[in-house]
Amino acid sequence: MLFPVTDVDRRFYAERLADFLPRRIIDCHTHVWLKAFMRAGEQSERRPRGPTWPNRVADENPVEALLETYRLLLPEQEVTPLLLGWPEREMDHERAGDYLSRAMRAQGLPGLLVTLPEWSGEELARRVRAGGFVGLKPYLNLAPAHIPAAEITIYDFLPRHHLEVANAHSWIVMLHIPRPARLRDPVNLAQMLEIEWRYPNVQLIIAHIGRAYCEEDIGEAFDILAASRTMCFDFSANTNAVVMRAALEAVGPQRVLFGSDLPITRMRMRRICEQGFYVNLVPPDLYGDISDDPHMRAVSPAEAQQLSFFLYEELFAFRQAAEAVGLSAADVADVFYGNAARLLGRAA
Repeated sequence: MLFPVTDVDRRFYAERLADFLPRRIIDCHTHVWLKAFMRAGEQSERRPRGPTWPNRVADENPVEALLETYRLLLPEQEVTPLLLGWPEREMDHERAGDYLSRAMRAQGLPGLLVTLPEWSGEELARRVRAGGFVGLKPYLNLAPAHIPAAEITIYDFLPRHHLEVANAHSWIVMLHIPRPARLRDPVNLAQMLEIEWRYPNVQLIIAHIGRAYCEEDIGEAFDILAASRTMCFDFSANTNAVVMRAALEAVGPQRVLFGSDLPITRMRMRRICEQGFYVNLVPPDLYGDISDDPHMRAVSPAEAQQLSFFLYEELFAFRQAAEAVGLSAADVADVFYGNAARLLGRAA
């Protein structure tokens, strides 16, 4: 078995999720890669630009492992993933992109290309067309090395000439926004709205609800984003029902999408927020020495026995948000399938 599934996990699924989740699901945010694509021995001279704890869950995720994960964790659902590569600087993106393209064709699945900002528009278009991708997965880690992490802007890793090409083809763009203030950052908000206005055919998905993992991350964001009309938000790797409810109330269920962020959400954990700072509570020793990671904290062995999967925590949080705002079964079906199906249909 790829990883153990316990009685605690089976009860969580049966009692909290099984009667809520639609049978058909599109997972719009998954990562697929092989550890062989990481450049052996290469050490980056730059400090990490984001949390390092996701790397503790899996050192690779072949497409077969992803499909097996759905079989283990969502046994009553038919899940179609939108495949993304692993967007690290040390990745051999040529090999990783080729693997993703082959996996897409072999399994009949859609995917997004991890992009490098130094590519010309012509190079970008060639790679997307040759690989059969339906859009782009830029990432802040791939911004130029000289820019401090706290000062990165969206256009540093998603340049305007890439947006022009995406706009011409109505491609999906999965955007993980930068900067320490996350969704409430005024530069992020201004650029998100500018992208929607200047590039109206880009199908923009803001990943993780703009990395608003705690209520304090929202600020006035959704008041400002009330001016938006088309950008969507996925709630991948997010377990905050209050944040999810705010997104649903601000933009409606037709612009909210399910994404898992697998394999990261295979983590066994529960998340809390302390004064606006998120902490993943995990079993002792399961993910190595976490003493230097402020986003990780070990619980007692007794409490560890009751922890289930990150994915289940995410899905249950969304159920709470959906029930709080009174979503209908049709709305829930849109969030988990219909909304993504429409984006994919337009990008194909």
